[in-house]
Amino acid sequence: MSARDDPTDDVRRGGAVGLTSALQARRGPDELVLVRHGESAGNIADTEARDADAERLELSARDADVELSANGEEQARTLGRWAAGLAEGERPDLVVCSPYRRAADTARAALADLDVELLMDERLRERDLGLLDGLTGKGIRARYPEEAERRSHVGKFYYQPPSGESWADVVLRARSLLADLREGYDGKRVWLFTHQAVIMSFRYALEGLEETELLEIDRTTPIPNASVTRYCRRPDGLVLETFASDEHLDPGPAEKTDEEDQAGEAPDA
Repeated sequence: MSARDDPTDDVRRGGAVGLTSALQARRGPDELVLVRHGESAGNIADTEARDADAERLELSARDADVELSANGEEQARTLGRWAAGLAEGERPDLVVCSPYRRAADTARAALADLDVELLMDERLRERDLGLLDGLTGKGIRARYPEEAERRSHVGKFYYQPPSGESWADVVLRARSLLADLREGYDGKRVWLFTHQAVIMSFRYALEGLEETELLEIDRTTPIPNASVTRYCRRPDGLVLETFASDEHLDPGPAEKTDEEDQAGEAPDA
């Protein structure tokens, strides 16, 4: 490898662009589609807890086992009808999915009428909130005030809950999966069924966003349930074409929803 071809030159010049963005222009899928799971029982419990000003969600299942709501199931089926109606050259060649039930069930329902390979990959799982799992922002401040203070100081992106993950940890998972997709998937259309924080982490890795840019997007643009974020390959790499679109749900009968994906992920926690 010559100095001119050294991908670290892009890192040195681009700063936040990083190694993933420096390499992703060279090979890999022609299209990468990130799909958020349908509305889940956890989304509903989170909304109810916030509305009630409660400290904890009324949810007994572990995060990996949280089911889709009835509306979430309908969102997945509606997504599937839209996917089945895509032209042959627009349908996915490969689908990789979070093993968490709400994401896996969304993928299975959405792909029911498509002949496509479905793979599970733990790197697409939800961010682990560790000790704070199941708590609202109020609950965190009441039960773990020192963690609320630490999060405020460290910031949302780098804060790591006890026994949990930071957003930066999730970015490492995204970079690892992208590295695998650069080998053997040239020209393919790859769909990833996953979660809100993971989708944002892929944006950070693929676009070379600054921390402040990522958090501003997160603050101002919700990622609806069963929404689609789409990257297409251009001469300079994968370029964002569509972000958090749920227009495919317009025909109904599913209700559109954009609840936050994670319990306890309160902006002011």
